[in-house]
Amino acid sequence: MPQPATPRVVIIGAGIVGANLADELVQLGHDNVLVLEQGPLHLPGGSTSHAPGLVFSSNGSKSMTEFAQYTIDKLSSLIGPDGRGSFQAVGGLEIATTPERLHDLHRRAGWNRSWGVEAHMIDTDECLRQFPMLNPELVLGGLLTPGDGRALAAQGTQLVIERAQAAGVEFRGGTIVTDIEQSGGKVTAVIAGEERFPTDIVVSCAGFWGPNIGKMVGTPIPLLPLGHQFAWTQPVQSLIGVNEYPDSTSRPILRYQDRDLYYREWGERIGIGSYAHRPMPIDLDTLPTYRPDEITGDRMPSSLAFTPEGFVSEWEATQELLPELRGTEVERGFNGIFSFTPDGGSLVGESREVDGFFVAEAVWVTHAAGIARAVAELIALGHSRTDLSGLDLNRFEDALTTPEYVSETSQQNFVEIYDILHPLQPRVSPRDVRLSPFNDRQRELGAFFLETNGWERPHWYEANAALLPELPAEWASPERDAWSAQFHSPISAVEAWKTRTAVAMYDMTALKRFTVIGPGAGPLLHRLTTSSMLRKPGAVSYTLLLDEAGGITSDITVAILDEQTYQVGANSNIDFAYISREARAQSAADPAQWVTVQETTAGTCCIGLWGPLAREVIAQVTNDDLSDDGLKYFRTKEITIAGLPVTAMRLSYVGELGWELYASADVGHRLWDAIFAAGQEFGLIAAGREAFNSLRLEKGFRSFGTDMTSEHEPEQAGLGFAVKASKTDDFIGKNALAERAAAATKRLRCLTVDDGVSVVLGNEPVRVNGEVAGYVTSAAYGYTVRAPIAYAWLPATASTGDTVEIEYFDQLIPATVVDDPLYDPAMERLRG
Repeated sequence: MPQPATPRVVIIGAGIVGANLADELVQLGHDNVLVLEQGPLHLPGGSTSHAPGLVFSSNGSKSMTEFAQYTIDKLSSLIGPDGRGSFQAVGGLEIATTPERLHDLHRRAGWNRSWGVEAHMIDTDECLRQFPMLNPELVLGGLLTPGDGRALAAQGTQLVIERAQAAGVEFRGGTIVTDIEQSGGKVTAVIAGEERFPTDIVVSCAGFWGPNIGKMVGTPIPLLPLGHQFAWTQPVQSLIGVNEYPDSTSRPILRYQDRDLYYREWGERIGIGSYAHRPMPIDLDTLPTYRPDEITGDRMPSSLAFTPEGFVSEWEATQELLPELRGTEVERGFNGIFSFTPDGGSLVGESREVDGFFVAEAVWVTHAAGIARAVAELIALGHSRTDLSGLDLNRFEDALTTPEYVSETSQQNFVEIYDILHPLQPRVSPRDVRLSPFNDRQRELGAFFLETNGWERPHWYEANAALLPELPAEWASPERDAWSAQFHSPISAVEAWKTRTAVAMYDMTALKRFTVIGPGAGPLLHRLTTSSMLRKPGAVSYTLLLDEAGGITSDITVAILDEQTYQVGANSNIDFAYISREARAQSAADPAQWVTVQETTAGTCCIGLWGPLAREVIAQVTNDDLSDDGLKYFRTKEITIAGLPVTAMRLSYVGELGWELYASADVGHRLWDAIFAAGQEFGLIAAGREAFNSLRLEKGFRSFGTDMTSEHEPEQAGLGFAVKASKTDDFIGKNALAERAAAATKRLRCLTVDDGVSVVLGNEPVRVNGEVAGYVTSAAYGYTVRAPIAYAWLPATASTGDTVEIEYFDQLIPATVVDDPLYDPAMERLRG
């Protein structure tokens, strides 16, 4: 196939991610692709070249599990010269040597079943049948995933390179990228020494070298290269003659997570990987450099000298688990370099700062082909079929991309990689990175903080424990099992009770917000959202952002402050990046319709004042009219509270009368004090996120990223009302909605737990007629409705009144499908 003169897509890196991306682009019709690799194509010298090839699907993320499954399928189809596929489905075995680990393996098995992956809990005897070398006195049981196994990463990479080359993709080895040109906020060319490659799109698949590539365009790539120990034993007697090839395996890949170790047969040897050692951050400037012709399997930039002094206790633990190894020694080893990030996730998507600059970094072999396909879809189609919100490069706030923050948090993720972590587990360090102006007052009230996106957010307040004796018995929190009781307090029942019966104030400062300003602000948001944005100032809309396929990419609140100023309450920095890119494009296309997008979160604060007595409280501190006529539901206006300028929005996510009250951060302290003092005669309290989550689920309010993602369209998610039927203008995703809604086979449904006390936490499988057919999204105890609540994706055929079962660890918890919202379906409380 003739090559175009100017490559449109330039991929930096020909490891397993970059090679698969080129292959996936070709399959989507893109033949205008160039791949640049600094090492030799047959052995690039990055993480792919030394990866042990473990593929375990078990993951709390549905998207990551899908990426793993696609990677398994694709590698299995790539047949090498010796007739072997590039994936060996020998299974994955995670063993437990403590009761706590055994309990947690039930949860991990539930993840697999939730996402449609075969998984079985097995006893000690079956563990030994699967892996006969195990010590039966240590092993209590295990989790077997038969479809998992070992990827032949290097072979698979070479095969997709050959296939992509045959389709017209150009691969160039020994080519070091030295710069990326840009003009007008867009990439224009890639520079490699004296060579210049004009391009429209650049994708960095450079692995742990990614941060250096990002610097070329001023885009932070928040990952840290870390060394990881891997060693091989001497030949083991029981393995001699078992495996056909020197590197192959016939038994499951083994994880010993209680000691941060994993194992795989390596022909006649056992390969051992360790996360038990201290983190070993790598300075890229100190890595050895090799000419392409100098790189070999034992000599490459990503393979550093083994540190045996850090492997002593791991070798002892290994010999205890696998007693046959007591007659062998560690023959050789190395410290391989892998990428870790602040939250442990991959980095995928387009730069906020520079159009046309994409990344696919911190991607492990397990997910490589799946993520490559998703990035190819982003480039070719404008959206991915699999939700990418949890991996988006732009999910991190600027304060969380500094080298110091990335280093500390990435090392913590290395240490915790095999730990049993609760869904609400807060970061240990650093803490107090982002504080609202109310933080000192919250500490005085005994706030118990959890950390989210760098923010310290009160989960409950110990000061409210004094109200527990007054709490009516029917509002009390039921006893919980040890797992769901973590990061829970019965004080939350008091806070929910007070919100429903009196009044409470919530710190909403951590809500992401920004302004969209200019003559083109209204038209921009009108085109991007499912609601009309060409309305009079004072209007507030709950609306959706969709992709071209009609999938939900976010839900946002937009307030029209004046004809050219819109305030957006968003879910994350991803929304800010998306709307910023669209604003640049619109401004460039039509300067008369210019738009600027300005971050305002850090400079402002917000109090949610909600409850049936909220109007009595606010009347003590303002002379402005906040009656139903003075400020209608879903309207906003400027008011003063205690002499302070405040933007009041009449909306509530707890389902009670009240307002979101926004002010500049410098007056936040005084605002809190004025409202708190005025509310004391009406029983006002400060309330935290645990009560908030309970109340919002009672009201049926969805949470993006948990209850719905881009995999869902509005109707099936129960958000059809947010797509305004009166909006006749085109908006992104509109043309796909009807067909997609008609094809939907799942719906988000509300469940109440039949026993009235069992609280689940999310991601648990749901059985319909005895078979797993869905999974839980959000869950909480509903203090007002006196029942545990769970939302779940279920078959569209599931009807109100049907009984289902939630798999919670090793239990089956009966629940009933009910109509939602459970609380105030007529909206009488919200509308006052």
